[in-house]
Amino acid sequence: MEAVRAKGNLPSRSAGKNRHHLPDRVFHLATVLLLAVLLLAGCSTEETKAKPPATIPVSAATAQERNVPVQLKTIGSVEASQRVSIRSRIGGALTRIAFQEGQDVQQGKVLFLIDPRPYERAVAAALANLARDQVQLANAEKEAFRYGELNREALVAKQQYDQVLTAREVLRNTVRSDEAALEAARLNLQYCYITAPIAGRTGVVTVHVGDQIEADGAEMVSINRITPVNVNFSLPEKHLPAIRAYALAGNLPAAATLPHDPEKTSPGILSFINNAIDPATGTILLKATFPNTDKRLWPGQFVNVALTLTVRQRSVVVPSRAIQMGQQGPFVFVVKPDLTVESRPIAPGQEIDGATVIEKGLQAGETVVTDGQLRLVPGARVEIKTVGREKRGSPSP
Repeated sequence: MEAVRAKGNLPSRSAGKNRHHLPDRVFHLATVLLLAVLLLAGCSTEETKAKPPATIPVSAATAQERNVPVQLKTIGSVEASQRVSIRSRIGGALTRIAFQEGQDVQQGKVLFLIDPRPYERAVAAALANLARDQVQLANAEKEAFRYGELNREALVAKQQYDQVLTAREVLRNTVRSDEAALEAARLNLQYCYITAPIAGRTGVVTVHVGDQIEADGAEMVSINRITPVNVNFSLPEKHLPAIRAYALAGNLPAAATLPHDPEKTSPGILSFINNAIDPATGTILLKATFPNTDKRLWPGQFVNVALTLTVRQRSVVVPSRAIQMGQQGPFVFVVKPDLTVESRPIAPGQEIDGATVIEKGLQAGETVVTDGQLRLVPGARVEIKTVGREKRGSPSP
Protein backbone atom coordinates (compact mmCIF):
# COMPACT_ATOMS: atom_id res chain seq x y z
CA MET A 1 0.00 0.00 0.00
CA GLU A 2 2.76 2.40 0.91
CA ALA A 3 4.61 1.41 -2.21
CA VAL A 4 1.66 2.30 -4.31
CA ARG A 5 1.31 5.69 -2.54
CA ALA A 6 4.97 6.45 -3.11
CA LYS A 7 4.67 5.58 -6.73
CA GLY A 8 1.71 7.89 -7.12
CA ASN A 9 3.69 10.83 -5.71
CA LEU A 10 6.46 10.60 -8.33
CA PRO A 11 6.07 12.74 -11.47
CA SER A 12 5.33 10.86 -14.60
CA ARG A 13 7.96 10.57 -17.28
CA SER A 14 5.59 11.91 -19.98
CA ALA A 15 4.77 15.07 -18.05
CA GLY A 16 8.47 15.98 -17.70
CA LYS A 17 8.95 15.43 -21.36
CA ASN A 18 6.09 17.81 -22.26
CA ARG A 19 7.48 20.59 -20.07
CA HIS A 20 10.89 20.20 -21.67
CA HIS A 21 9.53 20.81 -25.23
CA LEU A 22 7.19 23.75 -24.39
CA PRO A 23 9.72 26.60 -25.20
CA ASP A 24 10.38 25.07 -28.60
CA ARG A 25 6.71 25.23 -29.45
CA VAL A 26 6.46 28.88 -28.40
CA PHE A 27 9.51 29.74 -30.52
CA HIS A 28 8.04 28.00 -33.56
CA LEU A 29 4.73 29.80 -33.07
CA ALA A 30 6.44 33.21 -32.82
CA THR A 31 8.43 32.49 -35.97
CA VAL A 32 5.26 31.63 -37.86
CA LEU A 33 3.57 34.83 -36.69
CA LEU A 34 6.59 36.96 -37.67
CA LEU A 35 6.68 35.43 -41.14
CA ALA A 36 2.96 36.16 -41.50
CA VAL A 37 3.47 39.79 -40.50
CA LEU A 38 6.37 40.20 -42.94
CA LEU A 39 4.32 38.63 -45.67
CA LEU A 40 1.43 40.98 -45.03
CA ALA A 41 3.79 43.98 -44.92
CA GLY A 42 5.30 42.93 -48.23
CA CYS A 43 1.89 42.67 -49.78
CA SER A 44 1.00 46.09 -48.39
CA THR A 45 4.21 47.57 -49.83
CA GLU A 46 3.53 46.07 -53.20
CA GLU A 47 0.01 47.50 -53.13
CA THR A 48 1.40 50.94 -52.16
CA LYS A 49 3.91 50.83 -54.99
CA ALA A 50 1.24 49.85 -57.38
CA LYS A 51 -1.07 52.72 -56.24
CA PRO A 52 -0.39 56.00 -58.11
CA PRO A 53 0.73 58.93 -55.88
CA ALA A 54 -1.89 61.56 -54.95
CA THR A 55 -1.69 64.99 -56.56
CA ILE A 56 -0.87 67.97 -54.33
CA PRO A 57 -2.85 71.20 -54.84
CA VAL A 58 -0.63 74.27 -55.27
CA SER A 59 -0.72 77.83 -56.55
CA ALA A 60 1.68 78.80 -59.31
CA ALA A 61 2.84 81.77 -61.35
CA THR A 62 4.57 82.22 -64.68
CA ALA A 63 8.02 83.80 -64.77
CA GLN A 64 7.81 87.03 -66.72
CA GLU A 65 10.32 89.02 -68.73
CA ARG A 66 10.21 92.77 -68.08
CA ASN A 67 12.31 95.89 -67.71
CA VAL A 68 13.28 96.37 -64.08
CA PRO A 69 14.60 99.62 -62.55
CA VAL A 70 17.78 99.29 -60.51
CA GLN A 71 16.92 101.19 -57.35
CA LEU A 72 18.45 102.15 -54.02
CA LYS A 73 15.86 102.44 -51.28
CA THR A 74 16.04 104.21 -47.93
CA ILE A 75 14.14 106.56 -45.62
CA GLY A 76 14.35 110.32 -46.04
CA SER A 77 13.01 113.46 -44.43
CA VAL A 78 11.21 116.30 -46.19
CA GLU A 79 12.40 119.89 -45.84
CA ALA A 80 11.18 123.12 -47.37
CA SER A 81 13.14 124.26 -50.42
CA GLN A 82 13.27 127.70 -48.78
CA ARG A 83 12.56 128.88 -45.26
CA VAL A 84 12.42 132.49 -44.09
CA SER A 85 12.11 133.75 -40.53
CA ILE A 86 10.23 137.07 -40.47
CA ARG A 87 11.53 139.68 -38.01
CA SER A 88 10.99 143.42 -37.82
CA ARG A 89 13.84 145.70 -38.90
CA ILE A 90 12.45 148.58 -36.86
CA GLY A 91 10.72 149.08 -33.52
CA GLY A 92 7.20 150.28 -33.00
CA ALA A 93 3.62 149.34 -32.27
CA LEU A 94 2.08 146.54 -34.37
CA THR A 95 -1.13 147.91 -35.87
CA ARG A 96 -2.13 145.18 -38.35
CA ILE A 97 -1.72 141.49 -39.22
CA ALA A 98 -2.74 141.05 -42.86
CA PHE A 99 -2.93 137.24 -43.17
CA GLN A 100 -4.10 134.09 -41.38
CA GLU A 101 -1.87 131.49 -39.78
CA GLY A 102 -1.14 128.67 -42.23
CA GLN A 103 -2.15 130.76 -45.23
CA ASP A 104 -0.31 130.52 -48.55
CA VAL A 105 1.13 133.94 -49.39
CA GLN A 106 2.73 135.35 -52.51
CA GLN A 107 6.05 137.10 -52.65
CA GLY A 108 5.64 140.81 -51.81
CA LYS A 109 2.36 140.44 -49.87
CA VAL A 110 2.11 142.71 -46.80
CA LEU A 111 2.13 140.59 -43.67
CA PHE A 112 2.45 143.08 -40.78
CA LEU A 113 2.14 146.85 -40.38
CA ILE A 114 4.18 148.76 -37.81
CA ASP A 115 2.75 152.20 -36.86
CA PRO A 116 4.28 154.37 -39.64
CA ARG A 117 3.55 157.81 -38.21
CA PRO A 118 6.87 158.32 -36.36
CA TYR A 119 8.74 157.31 -39.48
CA GLU A 120 6.65 159.56 -41.70
CA ARG A 121 7.64 162.48 -39.48
CA ALA A 122 11.28 161.41 -39.73
CA VAL A 123 11.00 161.51 -43.51
CA ALA A 124 9.47 164.97 -43.40
CA ALA A 125 12.26 166.24 -41.12
CA ALA A 126 14.93 164.79 -43.40
CA LEU A 127 13.30 166.47 -46.40
CA ALA A 128 13.31 169.83 -44.60
CA ASN A 129 16.97 169.55 -43.62
CA LEU A 130 17.89 168.66 -47.16
CA ALA A 131 15.96 171.58 -48.61
CA ARG A 132 17.60 174.03 -46.16
CA ASP A 133 21.10 172.87 -46.90
CA GLN A 134 20.47 172.81 -50.63
CA VAL A 135 19.56 176.52 -50.47
CA GLN A 136 22.71 177.27 -48.51
CA LEU A 137 24.76 175.28 -50.97
CA ALA A 138 23.28 177.25 -53.88
CA ASN A 139 24.33 180.50 -52.19
CA ALA A 140 27.80 179.11 -51.47
CA GLU A 141 28.16 178.16 -55.13
CA LYS A 142 27.39 181.78 -56.13
CA GLU A 143 29.85 183.11 -53.57
CA ALA A 144 32.56 180.83 -54.84
CA PHE A 145 31.92 181.96 -58.44
CA ARG A 146 32.13 185.64 -57.53
CA TYR A 147 35.28 185.20 -55.44
CA GLY A 148 36.80 183.24 -58.26
CA GLU A 149 36.44 186.21 -60.61
CA LEU A 150 37.91 188.55 -58.00
CA ASN A 151 40.78 186.15 -57.33
CA ARG A 152 41.71 186.02 -61.02
CA GLU A 153 41.94 189.86 -61.01
CA ALA A 154 43.86 189.80 -57.68
CA LEU A 155 41.18 191.89 -56.03
CA VAL A 156 40.72 189.59 -53.03
CA ALA A 157 43.10 187.92 -50.66
CA LYS A 158 43.99 184.33 -51.42
CA GLN A 159 43.14 183.29 -47.88
CA GLN A 160 39.64 184.74 -48.11
CA TYR A 161 39.01 182.95 -51.40
CA ASP A 162 40.11 179.65 -49.86
CA GLN A 163 37.65 180.15 -46.99
CA VAL A 164 34.79 180.59 -49.47
CA LEU A 165 35.76 177.41 -51.31
CA THR A 166 35.95 175.52 -48.01
CA ALA A 167 32.48 176.69 -46.99
CA ARG A 168 31.10 175.52 -50.33
CA GLU A 169 32.65 172.02 -49.92
CA VAL A 170 31.27 171.75 -46.40
CA LEU A 171 27.78 172.51 -47.65
CA ARG A 172 28.16 170.02 -50.48
CA ASN A 173 28.98 167.28 -48.00
CA THR A 174 26.16 168.43 -45.76
CA VAL A 175 23.71 168.02 -48.62
CA ARG A 176 25.07 164.51 -49.31
CA SER A 177 24.57 163.65 -45.66
CA ASP A 178 21.02 165.02 -45.76
CA GLU A 179 20.28 162.91 -48.81
CA ALA A 180 21.55 159.77 -47.03
CA ALA A 181 19.48 160.61 -43.94
CA LEU A 182 16.41 161.06 -46.12
CA GLU A 183 17.04 157.69 -47.79
CA ALA A 184 17.39 156.02 -44.38
CA ALA A 185 14.19 157.64 -43.16
CA ARG A 186 12.34 156.47 -46.24
CA LEU A 187 13.76 152.97 -45.82
CA ASN A 188 12.60 152.86 -42.20
CA LEU A 189 9.18 153.97 -43.32
CA GLN A 190 9.19 151.17 -45.88
CA TYR A 191 10.12 148.70 -43.13
CA CYS A 192 6.84 149.53 -41.43
CA TYR A 193 5.21 147.41 -44.13
CA ILE A 194 6.64 143.93 -43.53
CA THR A 195 6.19 141.88 -46.70
CA ALA A 196 6.79 138.24 -47.67
CA PRO A 197 10.25 137.85 -49.26
CA ILE A 198 9.27 134.49 -50.82
CA ALA A 199 6.08 132.70 -51.80
CA GLY A 200 5.12 129.92 -49.42
CA ARG A 201 3.01 128.82 -46.47
CA THR A 202 3.04 130.75 -43.22
CA GLY A 203 3.47 129.14 -39.83
CA VAL A 204 2.49 130.15 -36.31
CA VAL A 205 2.14 133.90 -35.67
CA THR A 206 3.88 134.78 -32.40
CA VAL A 207 2.73 138.43 -32.10
CA HIS A 208 -0.58 140.26 -31.71
CA VAL A 209 -1.95 143.61 -32.79
CA GLY A 210 -0.93 146.22 -30.20
CA ASP A 211 2.34 144.53 -29.25
CA GLN A 212 5.42 146.72 -29.05
CA ILE A 213 7.82 145.22 -31.59
CA GLU A 214 11.55 145.52 -31.11
CA ALA A 215 13.98 145.99 -33.98
CA ASP A 216 15.61 142.69 -34.95
CA GLY A 217 13.67 140.99 -32.15
CA ALA A 218 12.00 137.59 -31.95
CA GLU A 219 10.58 135.76 -34.95
CA MET A 220 7.09 136.97 -35.81
CA VAL A 221 6.27 134.18 -38.29
CA SER A 222 8.09 131.79 -40.62
CA ILE A 223 7.41 131.03 -44.28
CA ASN A 224 8.20 127.65 -45.84
CA ARG A 225 8.30 127.18 -49.58
CA ILE A 226 6.82 123.72 -50.19
CA THR A 227 6.43 123.81 -53.97
CA PRO A 228 8.99 122.47 -54.62
CA VAL A 229 10.32 120.61 -51.58
CA ASN A 230 13.56 118.77 -50.91
CA VAL A 231 13.97 115.30 -49.43
CA ASN A 232 17.21 114.54 -47.60
CA PHE A 233 18.37 110.93 -47.39
CA SER A 234 21.57 108.97 -46.83
CA LEU A 235 22.96 105.86 -48.54
CA PRO A 236 26.00 103.66 -47.75
CA GLU A 237 29.23 104.94 -49.21
CA LYS A 238 29.65 101.77 -51.32
CA HIS A 239 26.91 103.09 -53.62
CA LEU A 240 28.62 106.45 -54.21
CA PRO A 241 30.68 105.44 -57.30
CA ALA A 242 27.58 104.07 -59.05
CA ILE A 243 25.50 107.12 -58.11
CA ARG A 244 28.13 109.51 -59.44
CA ALA A 245 28.64 107.51 -62.64
CA TYR A 246 24.94 107.36 -63.46
CA ALA A 247 24.43 111.00 -62.42
CA LEU A 248 27.03 112.11 -64.98
CA ALA A 249 24.97 110.43 -67.70
CA GLY A 250 21.81 112.39 -66.82
CA ASN A 251 19.32 113.26 -64.14
CA LEU A 252 18.58 110.40 -61.76
CA PRO A 253 14.86 110.04 -61.01
CA ALA A 254 13.76 109.66 -57.41
CA ALA A 255 10.41 108.58 -56.01
CA ALA A 256 8.93 109.30 -52.57
CA THR A 257 6.03 107.46 -50.95
CA LEU A 258 4.30 107.99 -47.64
CA PRO A 259 4.46 105.05 -45.20
CA HIS A 260 0.66 104.96 -44.86
CA ASP A 261 0.06 105.31 -48.62
CA PRO A 262 2.73 103.30 -50.47
CA GLU A 263 0.70 103.03 -53.68
CA LYS A 264 0.89 106.73 -54.58
CA THR A 265 4.31 107.97 -55.65
CA SER A 266 5.67 111.50 -55.86
CA PRO A 267 8.32 111.91 -58.60
CA GLY A 268 11.48 113.96 -58.20
CA ILE A 269 15.08 114.39 -59.37
CA LEU A 270 18.38 113.92 -57.52
CA SER A 271 19.67 117.47 -57.03
CA PHE A 272 22.55 117.27 -54.54
CA ILE A 273 25.39 114.95 -53.51
CA ASN A 274 27.26 116.02 -50.41
CA ASN A 275 30.95 116.83 -50.71
CA ALA A 276 32.03 114.45 -47.93
CA ILE A 277 31.11 111.06 -46.44
CA ASP A 278 30.02 111.06 -42.83
CA PRO A 279 32.85 109.19 -41.04
CA ALA A 280 30.59 108.35 -38.09
CA THR A 281 28.01 106.46 -40.16
CA GLY A 282 29.83 105.67 -43.41
CA THR A 283 27.00 107.20 -45.43
CA ILE A 284 26.72 109.95 -48.02
CA LEU A 285 24.03 112.63 -47.76
CA LEU A 286 21.94 113.22 -50.87
CA LYS A 287 19.03 115.50 -51.68
CA ALA A 288 16.22 115.13 -54.23
CA THR A 289 13.90 117.91 -55.34
CA PHE A 290 10.18 117.24 -55.85
CA PRO A 291 7.73 119.64 -57.56
CA ASN A 292 5.11 118.70 -54.95
CA THR A 293 2.33 120.46 -56.82
CA ASP A 294 -0.27 118.42 -54.91
CA LYS A 295 1.46 119.32 -51.58
CA ARG A 296 1.48 115.70 -50.40
CA LEU A 297 5.00 116.06 -49.00
CA TRP A 298 5.25 118.22 -45.89
CA PRO A 299 8.37 119.62 -44.20
CA GLY A 300 9.51 117.41 -41.33
CA GLN A 301 7.78 114.32 -42.73
CA PHE A 302 9.52 110.94 -43.08
CA VAL A 303 9.08 109.23 -46.45
CA ASN A 304 10.32 106.15 -48.28
CA VAL A 305 12.74 107.12 -51.04
CA ALA A 306 13.70 105.07 -54.10
CA LEU A 307 16.56 106.38 -56.23
CA THR A 308 16.62 104.82 -59.73
CA LEU A 309 20.11 104.40 -61.18
CA THR A 310 19.22 102.65 -64.44
CA VAL A 311 16.75 100.19 -65.98
CA ARG A 312 17.71 96.57 -66.66
CA GLN A 313 16.16 95.35 -69.88
CA ARG A 314 14.37 91.98 -70.24
CA SER A 315 14.93 90.62 -66.74
CA VAL A 316 13.24 87.40 -65.57
CA VAL A 317 10.99 88.13 -62.60
CA VAL A 318 8.96 85.84 -60.30
CA PRO A 319 6.91 86.48 -57.16
CA SER A 320 9.19 86.61 -54.13
CA ARG A 321 7.06 84.07 -52.28
CA ALA A 322 8.06 81.41 -54.84
CA ILE A 323 11.66 81.44 -53.60
CA GLN A 324 12.56 78.89 -50.93
CA MET A 325 15.74 78.45 -48.90
CA GLY A 326 17.43 75.05 -48.66
CA GLN A 327 20.70 73.63 -47.46
CA GLN A 328 22.25 74.31 -50.87
CA GLY A 329 20.85 77.84 -51.08
CA PRO A 330 17.77 79.44 -52.65
CA PHE A 331 15.61 77.38 -55.03
CA VAL A 332 12.18 77.25 -56.62
CA PHE A 333 9.84 74.39 -57.49
CA VAL A 334 9.38 74.41 -61.27
CA VAL A 335 6.25 72.75 -62.66
CA LYS A 336 7.10 70.59 -65.69
CA PRO A 337 4.68 69.90 -68.57
CA ASP A 338 3.67 66.54 -67.01
CA LEU A 339 2.62 68.41 -63.81
CA THR A 340 5.48 67.06 -61.75
CA VAL A 341 7.85 69.42 -59.97
CA GLU A 342 11.59 69.72 -59.86
CA SER A 343 13.71 71.62 -57.35
CA ARG A 344 15.68 74.25 -59.30
CA PRO A 345 18.55 76.19 -57.64
CA ILE A 346 18.51 79.88 -58.60
CA ALA A 347 20.47 83.09 -58.08
CA PRO A 348 17.99 85.75 -56.90
CA GLY A 349 18.74 89.42 -57.48
CA GLN A 350 16.98 92.68 -56.70
CA GLU A 351 13.56 92.61 -55.06
CA ILE A 352 10.97 95.19 -56.06
CA ASP A 353 7.40 95.41 -54.82
CA GLY A 354 6.90 91.73 -54.00
CA ALA A 355 8.76 90.41 -57.05
CA THR A 356 12.37 89.22 -57.37
CA VAL A 357 14.71 89.31 -60.35
CA ILE A 358 16.22 85.89 -61.12
CA GLU A 359 19.81 86.33 -62.23
CA LYS A 360 20.37 82.67 -63.12
CA GLY A 361 18.51 79.36 -63.09
CA LEU A 362 15.13 80.24 -64.63
CA GLN A 363 13.75 81.19 -68.03
CA ALA A 364 10.81 83.41 -68.88
CA GLY A 365 7.63 81.40 -69.40
CA GLU A 366 8.43 78.66 -66.90
CA THR A 367 5.88 78.00 -64.15
CA VAL A 368 6.93 78.13 -60.51
CA VAL A 369 5.02 77.14 -57.37
CA THR A 370 4.06 80.11 -55.21
CA ASP A 371 2.03 78.39 -52.49
CA GLY A 372 1.97 74.84 -51.09
CA GLN A 373 5.74 74.17 -51.22
CA LEU A 374 5.85 72.55 -47.75
CA ARG A 375 4.23 69.36 -49.05
CA LEU A 376 6.38 69.08 -52.17
CA VAL A 377 9.36 66.89 -52.95
CA PRO A 378 11.13 66.59 -56.32
CA GLY A 379 9.02 64.46 -58.63
CA ALA A 380 5.75 65.07 -56.81
CA ARG A 381 2.68 65.51 -58.99
CA VAL A 382 0.73 68.72 -58.48
CA GLU A 383 -2.65 70.14 -59.32
CA ILE A 384 -2.49 73.86 -60.03
CA LYS A 385 -5.39 75.64 -58.40
CA THR A 386 -4.50 79.20 -59.39
CA VAL A 387 -2.05 80.54 -61.93
CA GLY A 388 -0.92 84.16 -61.63
CA ARG A 389 1.76 86.51 -62.76
CA GLU A 390 4.39 88.20 -60.67
CA LYS A 391 3.22 91.39 -58.97
CA ARG A 392 4.11 94.35 -61.05
CA GLY A 393 5.69 97.30 -59.35
CA SER A 394 6.82 100.39 -61.23
CA PRO A 395 5.77 100.28 -64.89
CA SER A 396 8.41 99.43 -67.39
CA PRO A 397 9.73 102.49 -69.20
